[in-house]
Parts: sequence; C-alpha cells; structure tokens
Amino acid sequence: MAWPRREPSRAPVGDESSDMAGVRLRRVNRWLAEDMRQDLADLYMASCETGPEEEHRSRSREEFLSRLTGDIRRPGFAMVIAETDGLVGCAFGFPVHGDGSWWHGFDGALPRSIEQLTESDGVFAVTNVLVRPHPQDQDLARRLQERLLADHQASLGTTLVDPADHPALNAFRSWGWQDIGEIWRPGLPTMFRVLVLPLGERTVERLEGLGHHAWTRWPG
Repeated sequence: MAWPRREPSRAPVGDESSDMAGVRLRRVNRWLAEDMRQDLADLYMASCETGPEEEHRSRSREEFLSRLTGDIRRPGFAMVIAETDGLVGCAFGFPVHGDGSWWHGFDGALPRSIEQLTESDGVFAVTNVLVRPHPQDQDLARRLQERLLADHQASLGTTLVDPADHPALNAFRSWGWQDIGEIWRPGLPTMFRVLVLPLGERTVERLEGLGHHAWTRWPG
C-alpha cells in the first residue's frame, strides 16, 4: 500500500515516543487534524477493504472525510496518531455530552450506571481506530485507543461497531470492551453494536453485572 502523499511534519501536541518497531504516538489537536485530512483519508482507504470500482472508492473516501469533518467540529475532539517514517495509524473521538444524545437510538433501555456516568461527563466516544495493515496492527490499534482514553481520564469509553465487522468486534472484546446492545443512527442502513470499556476500579465495580442493574430510558 502507498504511504500518505504528505507526512505530518508539524510540531506535535503532547509528543510521546515508543519502542515498538520505531512507532511513535503523539496527540494532535483539531487544527492539525484538519490539516491532515487527506493523509487520514489515505490511511482510511489503506486500512479498510473496499471494492475495486473507482466510483465506490471515491464515495467511501468522501464519506470518511465528511464524518471526520463532523467529528473535528465537536467540542473536545481529540486524536492520537502513530508514525514511523509515515502515518501508520490513528484513533480519534470526543467526550459524550451529559444530555445523553449519544445514546439516542439505543435499542431498549440503558443501564442506569451508564446514564449516571454520562450525566457526570465521564464518557468518551472512540469514533475511529485506523491502522495500516501490518502483522502487529491489532496491538498498535489497542495502544492507540488506550492512549486516547487515558489522555482524557475518562471513566468509560464507548464505541460503535458494524456487526458484520467480526475482526473489529473480536479485537475490542479481547481488549476488555463489553457489548451492551444495539443502536440505530439516522441515515445509516444498519444497527451498530454498542461497546463500552470501564476505566478505573470504581467504574469497573459500578458496571459489574450489568444485567442486575436497574434500567432506565433516555427521552426520545
């Protein structure tokens, strides 16, 4: 696969070096992420399977860029990238609003403990983890999402995964994420699996035995 056309050579925000095969992790803010949009789209195209038709590839790229632009504009947006001699991975997301809007479309009821964490602004949504194909890509993906969540000292991580994406589901579950149900997003053809990751001992205790917790519904 081709490397991105343009390497992000700007000053890092919160630089961090890593020994793992020369991979460096660093945080970038929304302005740097905006400048890197085309590099990130290149990474997206390399990291996912797409059909050979040029029209399909172009549409997939534009859809990713549209989603990325929407995420960048959200309050608290954050991104961590991985580099060697080029961009090899990234993870990004944003804090979940305390009004619970992230959970709209959830199928059924939401555990009260998750409602309480949301109201206290303790939830961070990981909206994308992208890694250029490599024998250690799952390990790098794990480290990227861990770093992103750690930087924000979140009590709970959440992410949405296409149920047909079995490799992603298996990877997140192997990292300790819990599957709590399905959610529907307007304009999208499929229901997504909702995964959460308790962070810190107190949150782990609050979320133990989700099936035994009282349940609640967000306003529609």
